Amino acid sequence: MAQAIPRITWNTKFSSSSSIAHHSPNFHLLPINIKRSQQLLNGNFSSNSRIHCEAASLEGAKTAPAQIKKPKNRYEMVNLTTWLLQQEQAGNIDAELAIVLSSISLACKQIASLLQRSSIVNLTGAQGTVNIQGEDQKKLDVISNELFCNCLRSSGRTGIIASEEEDVPVAVEETYSGNYIVVFDPIDGSANIDIALTTGSIFGIYGPDQQCLVDYDDDSTTIDQAREKCIVSVCQPGSNLVAAGYCLYSSSVVYTISVGDGVYAFTLDPAYGEFVLTHEDIKIPKAGRIYSFNEGNYDLWDEKLQNYIDHLRQPGPNGKPYSGRYIGCLVGEIHRMLLYGGIYGNPKNKNSKNGNLRLLYECAPMSYIVEQAGGKATDGTQRILEIMPEQIHQRTGIFIGSPEEIEKLEKYLA
Repeated sequence: MAQAIPRITWNTKFSSSSSIAHHSPNFHLLPINIKRSQQLLNGNFSSNSRIHCEAASLEGAKTAPAQIKKPKNRYEMVNLTTWLLQQEQAGNIDAELAIVLSSISLACKQIASLLQRSSIVNLTGAQGTVNIQGEDQKKLDVISNELFCNCLRSSGRTGIIASEEEDVPVAVEETYSGNYIVVFDPIDGSANIDIALTTGSIFGIYGPDQQCLVDYDDDSTTIDQAREKCIVSVCQPGSNLVAAGYCLYSSSVVYTISVGDGVYAFTLDPAYGEFVLTHEDIKIPKAGRIYSFNEGNYDLWDEKLQNYIDHLRQPGPNGKPYSGRYIGCLVGEIHRMLLYGGIYGNPKNKNSKNGNLRLLYECAPMSYIVEQAGGKATDGTQRILEIMPEQIHQRTGIFIGSPEEIEKLEKYLA
C-alpha cells in the first residue's frame, strides 16, 4: 500500500572534511511506496526498482513570481572600453570605429593632464604662430593638435585627419591608414587656458566614399592632387557623420559621444585613469530659461535677432527674464545646455558676414550631438547638418539648443 509522505525541502551541502551530508531546505521528495522503501533499507531490491525524485525550485513549478529589479551595485561601473564593446556587439559600430573613439579618448586624457599643469610647466601664453584663419595660436593649441594627430595615426584606422589648426587635411600614410575621416578642433576656447576656465575638444567622424591614400613613391601623384583628393573627401555634410563628440575640461573631464543611438557622457575617474559612464542616453529639455549669446555684438546683429534678444530680457510668466550665460567656449555652452536646456547663438553679423564658427570642426559635430539628444540646430535659414561645405575651413552662423527655444527663435527670424 502506498502512503504519501509530506513534502520535505532539503538542501544538501558536503563538507570537504567529512562525508556526512548536512541537510537544509531545498529539494522536495515526492510520495514513494513504503514497501519498496523498506526493501531498499534491507538491501532487497530488484534491478527494475526505481526511485523517482524531483528537484523543485523554491518558487514552485507552476507559478513564477514577478521579476524583481536587481539593485545596482554601488561599486558597479561601466567604463568607455566596455561601452564601446557593447555598442559593437549591438551592431551600432564596427571594431575600427571603436578603436578610433578609444584613440581620441587617449588624446583627451593627455590634453587634460597638460591643462591641469599648464601654469606649472610653462604651457600658457602664445606660441608666436598664426593658424590658417589668422588667429594667434596658444602653446597648447599646437601641442594638442599634435597629440590628436599622433593618437589617430597610431590607431591605424583613419585615412584622413583634418584639424582646425592645419592648413589642409592630412592623408595618413598607406601603411597606417584605415577607412575613417576624423575632423577635430583640438582646443576649443583656448583663450580660457591662461585663466584656468573651461575649455574642450570637438571631433566628428565620417565614413569616406573612398579611401584617401597617398602613395609617396608614385611620381605621378603630385602634392596638389593628393590635397585635392583629401579635400573632396572631407567636405561632407554633417548628416553623413557616423559619430561625433566632445571632451570638456573643467572641474571634471567629461567625454561625451554619440554613435547615432543617443548621447552618452563619461567622466574621467582620476583614481583609475578611466572614463566612466555617468550620463546615459541624455535628453535635452524641450525648453529652457538660459540663453547664451555674446551680447557685445548686439549692435552688429540683424534687427530681427535684436528683437528676439529683447524678448528674452523681458520678464516671463514667472516674473523673471531668461538668464544670460556666456562662457566663451562652445563645449561648455553645449554641455550645460544638454543638461539644463536653453539656446546658444553665434550668429552672423556686420563684421563677420559668414559667421564665426567653423562648420566642419565645430558646428556639424555639435549639431549632431544635440540632435541625437532631441534638440535642434540651424543657421537661421536651414538645418546645420544639411549644409554642404564648399571649403574645409568654411564658417557659419549657428543657433542651437532646446527644440522649443529654436522654434521660438525661427518665428522672430522669419
